[in-house]
Amino acid sequence: QVQLVESGGGSAQPGGSLRLSCAASGKSFSANSMAWYSQAPGKQRELVASISGAGNTNYPDSGKGRFTISRDNAKNMVFLQMNSLEPEDTAIYYCAGMKVGRTYRYWGQGTQVTVSS
Repeated sequence: QVQLVESGGGSAQPGGSLRLSCAASGKSFSANSMAWYSQAPGKQRELVASISGAGNTNYPDSGKGRFTISRDNAKNMVFLQMNSLEPEDTAIYYCAGMKVGRTYRYWGQGTQVTVSS
């Protein structure tokens, strides 16, 4: 059974940092793209960052310069370093693995990130 389990969410003040982790099991994702998505209350899930199996990264404008995605293929994990957090970053963050077309086949259960003073 393939599982993606996120951790590292929590509360932070504006300008603070959090590091999210996603541990995959049941399948090696070393050759697959992985990504982080966020979903704020009342909004659609949106891409935060993605990384290919070769390590090429992609960031939509909202996280560019503040967020960094990375992966450790040996540990079958992907990370999201979030800096200069803003209240608008408050959302549930989901890890996704194995891109198929325009979506991902596998999803984690999500981890809550709350940014407030």
